[in-house]
This record gives sequence, C-alpha cells and structure tokens, in this order.
Amino acid sequence: MEKYIKCTWMRGGTSKGACFLESELSNDISTQNKLLSKIYGSNDPSGRQIDGMGGGTSTTSKAVIVSKRAGERNSVNYTFAQVDIASDLVDRKGNCGNMSSTVGPFAIDNGLIEDITEPTTQVNIFNTNTQKTIVAHVPVKNGQVIYTGDYAISGVPGTAARIQLDFLHPSGAVTKQLLPTGHVVDHVELADGQKIEISIVDAANPLVFVRAQDLGLRGDEQPEEIDNKPDLLEKMLSIREIASVLAGIAADQNEAKTIPAVPKFCFISPPADYISLEGQPIKTNQIDIQARMLSMGKLHPALAITGGICIGVAAKIPGTLVNQIVGPAADQDELRIGHCSGILSVGADVAVNGEDVEAKCGTVFRTARILMRGEACIED
Repeated sequence: MEKYIKCTWMRGGTSKGACFLESELSNDISTQNKLLSKIYGSNDPSGRQIDGMGGGTSTTSKAVIVSKRAGERNSVNYTFAQVDIASDLVDRKGNCGNMSSTVGPFAIDNGLIEDITEPTTQVNIFNTNTQKTIVAHVPVKNGQVIYTGDYAISGVPGTAARIQLDFLHPSGAVTKQLLPTGHVVDHVELADGQKIEISIVDAANPLVFVRAQDLGLRGDEQPEEIDNKPDLLEKMLSIREIASVLAGIAADQNEAKTIPAVPKFCFISPPADYISLEGQPIKTNQIDIQARMLSMGKLHPALAITGGICIGVAAKIPGTLVNQIVGPAADQDELRIGHCSGILSVGADVAVNGEDVEAKCGTVFRTARILMRGEACIED
C-alpha cells in the first residue's frame, strides 16, 4: 500500500528540504522519523538517497515541521529534523538557521498567520528543538508572500526577496548555558597525545571552535581538501565528541557519535585572501574572520546560519578563540565571516558585565523559494 503525505519542498538559505504541516504526520516521533527516512530515501549505503527525495548531502536532507501555536497570534511551532543519509537516524537535537527562513513564508502560505501586513509580516517562530524564539520578517504584497527580489546570498545563484531572522535570547539553545563548561577556553588532550585549546559556545546552536593552525590547516580550505582526508576528519570528529561530553550533551564519546548534529565543529582563522567555491575572490579587507564548519561529518559548503549566529556571539565574549582572532572587529555592529562559498554578515547583541555575559539577539538575512508543492509517496 502506498501512502501520500502533503509537503512543500523549499530552499531556505543554502539548504533545502521538505516543509510539512504537523497535522500531516503522525504524533509519534518514532513513526515520524521512520516516515522521514523513507521519504528522503535514507539508510542508503551508497549515500545517494536514490530511492527518495533527499539530495545525498546533509544540506539537502533536512525537514521542517510546522504547526499553529495555540493561543498566540502570528505564532507557530517549528521542529527541525536532520535526516541522515547512510542510516535511518533522524537528529532533532539542534536547529537549522537556513531552513528557519522557510518557516515564516510556509506558515503564511498555509493560513497559519492571522495578521498579514505589508510590506513585511512578522511571524513569531518557536523552535521546539532549542526552546527558543525566532522572529521572521517576511516580505508580503496583497496578502501573499513575495519570493522574488534583488537580495543575493553567498552559496545561492541569483537573487530573491530578503527575509530578516532575529534569533531572540539565543544563549543555551541545547545546553541551557552560553558557556557550557563555564570557561571561554578549555584545554583537551586527543588520542594521539596532542593538547589543544577549544572554545565551546552555545548560541542558537552549540559550536566547538578550534584554531585552523592547531590542525595544521590554513583556514581557507574547501570541501574536497577536507572530505578526502579520513584521518583529519576523524580527528575533527573526535574533538567534537570530546566537546559533546564536556558540554553535557552526551554522557561519553560513544553516545556523542549518535548525536552528530550538535555540537557543530568549526575551525577558525584570521582573514586572508582566498577564492570561494563560486570562483569569487574574497579579499582580506572584506572579512573579519574565516570559518569552516562540519555538517554531519563533512565540510559544510557554506555556513550554517545558527553557526554564524554563534560565531557572532562568541566574537563578543572576551577571551574566546573567536574573540582572540577578530580583535577590535568584535565591537562592530556586524561581523563579516568568510566561508567556503563567500561571506556571511551577522549581527549580535551581547551584554557583558564582568563575568556575566548575556546574548540578547542575533540577526541574519536569508532568502527562500518554493521548489515544489505536492505529495510524497512511500510504501506504508
């Protein structure tokens, strides 16, 4: 027997995946996960997701689940799911900032928003993964979402309408603490005996930061330079697993392997000239820091938006590795982050009072587009 599930396939920022109304799915999370795995064609040893809708990469194997938030006008609940490719694992520990940009437009298109105003409609989004609120400012005309526009983002060809995302009080999205270990820098020892400095910061999503030079890297590497080095990837993932335990996300490194989406691993370096994946020259004076992130064990071709928010917040916390690299640029209204596909500018409002640090808000700008509306078919 075939089963048909209504969904809208959307690009959000530099990611894409299906957006579902929660009412279209089972209320049981285990059943939901099995459905998602089937829809995306996961548990595929070839890594191609050939028997499903997934794109064979972490950035194209994402799902958004939305419902009306009871008792609150212009508010929705949003759950993010990272659907693994080679296994039936569905990770719900953290959020995806890029796919967050689809939630406001999807909610308006599906009649979940009462007060639609022009030129922008504010949609209050409660992310169930992190228990945090995101305010999306969605362009609207004649009661309809505007998708076309002249705003360009690195990693996406062409232009579209600009969507502003304000991540409110992003501290402790997963661990409930901005600095999960209580330190701006932690010293860890790896299996090969190397001692290394890391910073673990949890804002929008938890990240573990490492200096590129401590890994023997320049900092401007592209995916093929990292993904084809299994020993290097194993070392990065080991650091991620150690950080997971230190942050209290996992009880041990074995459990950390089963929670691959958080914390996210990120190596950072000072600004330098490099060529983006799109062939665009990025000049030293155009950026304040370089950052490269892993996504589900591979180098992200751009930069996770939640990662960008975390970098922006970490830059304003005195003593973190990010803060040490950006230096005086930490005082700017916007931080310019050089990544594989170009530049991401983020804003962060952080209050520092001695040892007390509070992240009040992080802001980014994205675009989104509907790719397909229809029904996904699976064998029931």
